[in-house]
Amino acid sequence: MSIINKRNTSKIDILLKQDKKIFHIKDLELLWKITNKSTLHTVILRYSRKKILIPIYRGFYATIPLEKINPIELGASAIHNYTYLSTETVLLQNGIIFQSIDTYTFCSVKSKKIRINGNIYMSRQLKDEYLYNTEGIIDKGNYKIATIERAVADILYFNPKYYFDAKDQINWDKVAGIKKEVYKK
Repeated sequence: MSIINKRNTSKIDILLKQDKKIFHIKDLELLWKITNKSTLHTVILRYSRKKILIPIYRGFYATIPLEKINPIELGASAIHNYTYLSTETVLLQNGIIFQSIDTYTFCSVKSKKIRINGNIYMSRQLKDEYLYNTEGIIDKGNYKIATIERAVADILYFNPKYYFDAKDQINWDKVAGIKKEVYKK
């Protein structure tokens, strides 16, 4: 085997041994320790042509088909900033609201809307002091998700008159505690 093929195999091995299956270009740069941008783009292009990397959008790739990736993990990674699943998505998943939504809703450092593989991902901008407060946030490994009470507090921050279909399912004391801790209200 030539030296070039050994290097490529090594990069492929490094890539495919990762627990993570979705990567931004910066992730690949760090993973492969390639500092030359031209070399990095060449390797990515080569691996994309060989279907080792599946382009999601410019600078964002997967190593498995998108259908096999948890859509929440995909959305959190696509937003590409600190983010957590919250508001309508968490409320719908927990039976607090009944209206159907076709969007995964996140809180993040900036507002953004992305469509990937038939899913819509939307992030609402939260001030850093609120966003990085982990009260009511559960770390699931590859993404973070708000508890019901944090999702309620978040949605009330964005829309103080928001209507909840199952108000009796909400622990309002916990919501008040989170609002006091996170939003200083």
